[in-house]
Amino acid sequence: MINRPRLARVLCACAALAWAACASAAADSASSATQAADTSAPVEVKVMVVNMFALEAKPWIEALHPGRDITVPGLFREYPVVHCTDDNVCQLTTGMGHANAAASIMALIASEQFDLRHTYFVVAGIAGIDPRHGTLGSAAWAHYAVDSGIAHEIDARDLPPHWQDSYFGLLADSPQEYPKLAYGTEVFTLNDVLVQHALRLARGVTLQDSDDIRAYRQHYREDAARQAPTIVACDTLTDDTWWSGHHLGEHARRWTKLLTHGEAEYCTTQSEDNATLTALQRGAQSGLVDMQRVAVLRSASDFDRPYPKQSALDSMLAQRKLPGAWRTATNNLVRAAMPLVQEISTNWDQWRDGVPATGNATENN
Repeated sequence: MINRPRLARVLCACAALAWAACASAAADSASSATQAADTSAPVEVKVMVVNMFALEAKPWIEALHPGRDITVPGLFREYPVVHCTDDNVCQLTTGMGHANAAASIMALIASEQFDLRHTYFVVAGIAGIDPRHGTLGSAAWAHYAVDSGIAHEIDARDLPPHWQDSYFGLLADSPQEYPKLAYGTEVFTLNDVLVQHALRLARGVTLQDSDDIRAYRQHYREDAARQAPTIVACDTLTDDTWWSGHHLGEHARRWTKLLTHGEAEYCTTQSEDNATLTALQRGAQSGLVDMQRVAVLRSASDFDRPYPKQSALDSMLAQRKLPGAWRTATNNLVRAAMPLVQEISTNWDQWRDGVPATGNATENN
């Protein structure tokens, strides 16, 4: 026979224990939620260094000593985290080429893990260089980024009489005619005041050099190509195709001038910048990014054309065998851009509300 009073007491005791357990669980849950809320506040990034692949990223990570790795859904599978210092200077690796660059930057902006409204973006990667403007290891800050891939192309073996190029603008009738159709991503103009700060702050910086590229550059006739690496300001051309040759180089010069109405002076060639800038522009349209805080630096890992009596193919293959070229170019990205990064992060009160007028920021180098 069931002892009903005893059973009632047992059930009451169990109910009390269950209530206590539930209350404890609820308290633990609330505490966890509070902790999650505390740690999920967006990181207000001062500077975001953007590299494209591991060799470019390595010297930046070594120089910055980041202490936090933040996993961001949608980044390139080989580079799934953003590395940040305690002072909120961060580094992102996008993956190479138009598609990877655009997708990674959009993933960064959409993640809601970062407050990028006041962030300065320093896009830093290696490139080919026109020997009229620099040499292996030189670093160039861009005023303009021009996309050469948005064009018509005809077989170069079937060029009409007097045509110099097989490429010409969309819906245009000749290489000399300005394109009649635009995608809206062909030309980006970067903040010249920020470029001038970068040049000023790096004044006196000595860029790295190496014996193999010193010897190689002597094959060229251009003064800029034969000299030691320097930091300059000139413009960059974006194309997913890794090209080499005099004819293509001359096309790059003409195309850059055509699309900028004679304003731009092309000197470096790379595969990502217009895609990166397009993604950042989309973020700016949503009020999440400030395009006036974007700088693009490219350092030369190869010449974009051969030296006299060398073929374009031999030029491309020979420069792959220069171990000092890529190492010097990637290290010089840090040497050329770190003064700007340090200036912004150290004197954040002067930079948070916008790029100071030239001469108004504190020099730290």
